[in-house]
Amino acid sequence: MEFFCGLDVAMDETAVCVVDDHGVVHLEMTALTDPDALFAELKPFLPRLRRVGHEADALWPWLHPELKKLGLPAICLKTQHVRAAMSAQRNRTDKADALGIAHIMRTGWFRQAHIKSESCYRTKLLLTHRRNLKAKFLDLENAIRHSLKALASA
Repeated sequence: MEFFCGLDVAMDETAVCVVDDHGVVHLEMTALTDPDALFAELKPFLPRLRRVGHEADALWPWLHPELKKLGLPAICLKTQHVRAAMSAQRNRTDKADALGIAHIMRTGWFRQAHIKSESCYRTKLLLTHRRNLKAKFLDLENAIRHSLKALASA
């Protein structure tokens, strides 16, 4: 028997669901969003755990490599693909999303997201923050210029 896991990752807690190759649920729970805590919960399934899936979200650049380092067969899924696969789902809770991702892992109907290197992700973050700071600087400069213009004409 093989096992497949779905993770619905949130900032504080992660919904975890493990199903077997027949779709029977063996574990449904929440754990801290911490690689070590997730590993501890999945450890009993590890010898026969084939895939652990999670969506590409804000935490994946940190979480995905950490899960891989611990030896989990982690797969980062394209968000659009997961959304399309679960669009008919009525009850959109973290628990239900984790179950849906586990079934996606079981059926093999998924597309992996491209995993960028840590240096690439850091460079992107720095450029994004630079762009935001530059925009704020220009807004502040324009506000001061407008105030001085109004005072000079008075």
